[in-house]
Amino acid sequence: MSDSESAPAATTPGAGRSASALPPEAAAIALGYAATGPALDLGALLWDGRCLPDVRIRVPLAALNRHGLVAGATGTGKTKTLQLIAEQLSAQGVPVFLADVKGDLSGISAPGAPGDQVRARADEVRQRWTATGFPAEFYALGGIGTGIPVRATVTSFGPVLLAKVLQLNRTQEQSLGLIFHYADTKGLELFDLKDLRAVVAFLTSDEGRAELKEIGGLSTATAGVILRSLTAFEAQGTAGFFGEPEFDTAELLRTASDGRGLVSVLELPAVQDRPALFSTFLMWLLADLFHDLPEVGDLDRPKLVFFFDEAHLLFDGASKAFLDSITQTVRLIRSKGVGVFFVTQSPKDVPSDVLGQLGNRVQHALRAFTPDDQKALRATVKTFPDSPYDLEEVLTGLGTGEAVVTVLSERGAPTPVAATRLRAPESLMGPLDAAALDRAVSASPGYARYAQAVDRESAYEKLTAARATAPTAPRAPATGPKAEPSMVEQVVGSGMFKSLARSIGTQVGREITRSLFGTAKRRR
Repeated sequence: MSDSESAPAATTPGAGRSASALPPEAAAIALGYAATGPALDLGALLWDGRCLPDVRIRVPLAALNRHGLVAGATGTGKTKTLQLIAEQLSAQGVPVFLADVKGDLSGISAPGAPGDQVRARADEVRQRWTATGFPAEFYALGGIGTGIPVRATVTSFGPVLLAKVLQLNRTQEQSLGLIFHYADTKGLELFDLKDLRAVVAFLTSDEGRAELKEIGGLSTATAGVILRSLTAFEAQGTAGFFGEPEFDTAELLRTASDGRGLVSVLELPAVQDRPALFSTFLMWLLADLFHDLPEVGDLDRPKLVFFFDEAHLLFDGASKAFLDSITQTVRLIRSKGVGVFFVTQSPKDVPSDVLGQLGNRVQHALRAFTPDDQKALRATVKTFPDSPYDLEEVLTGLGTGEAVVTVLSERGAPTPVAATRLRAPESLMGPLDAAALDRAVSASPGYARYAQAVDRESAYEKLTAARATAPTAPRAPATGPKAEPSMVEQVVGSGMFKSLARSIGTQVGREITRSLFGTAKRRR
């Protein structure tokens, strides 16, 4: 068993080295990280150019639902830090979700490979390194790439998130909200994109326009933008992300038979060229958890820790409504036992309202090659508590696998800033080979549950059925060429659609409630 699973909590400054043997500033830092309860061990203190292996830099497990940030320039070790934290969470029974944008986190399920660099790092920080794999499940959006398919219905995804994916402006987003409201209250299930298209087509017809008249209506121009955006979106091969069976986010809260937390890895390399899509889908996962989980207050350990890698992609081009929803979700989901870590290159990638809620910080090296870099460096330094370090100098001089850390202590106060040499991950630092990943996916019980897409009756089928039963009106004497009635004209000419909406709309609509993000979930 590795020491990440079995090491006792540090109860004295320096964890074995007397405070008097340390410089006063280092002793004060050591005292700030002396946790009495379960904690994650990040590494050893760096002070005055030396590694002090007896001074452990630890994060109380209870503080992990206070959210966090892992930042730093490319190549400084952010991904390995994410892996290190995820391993120790799993070892202590906490489930973890990892967004694997670059495809190099699948190795967490396999034992690491010993080598000179690993041994040297373990010796430096006095780590009892043991090659260890952790229980993992692998997922892929809509089955694109290797993994258990993750899908969401359009209804549960909701208008706010869909508006971001479709790159709609504020007015168009509001109109999309009206469309969802109508579908919700009329029992028109939006399982996939063709359902949404069918409802938009109906609401732009002569009869359909009256349905929304009292709450603002839907202009033909806005409906056209939405339909064109849907067509372009589908042309990117994204239709498979929406539909059934919908992924149950409760799957992310499981533990393995040995009590370790399950590591859920969403494999995203196959959709790297669609960053708005995968970042927004990650937000759906988080919003769905928020919608379903009960309030639990402060726990001794989180129920789940959720990592957003390449987090800047979530915020790029986001509307104010979207950013407000992220801010509120991050603020409130803490009380449901979920911690959220954003992993990105610079703290400025994260809006200040969100950044202010992140209690745990692991800041890897920053570059200062240009005036913009230098400005960003100074801004980053200002976000840290007062420190005896010259942080501008430290942050530009950190090596790979080193970081400046400040977290929340067991009493909820920020710990002193600590330059830290980080431990080495014990799982494989790199991707599984393709054959091993394929075997892991196909052997999972979840694969049988989610692999095969289904297409139940929903809005499209109901509208198509209404059209099929519409009576054929007698033809008026021709006075010139006349086009055949369109699908929408045929649908709205049918009395069946009206009676269908009246008979089932109210009952089904009452079962749909929406969260801060406009997401919805029918209980399965």
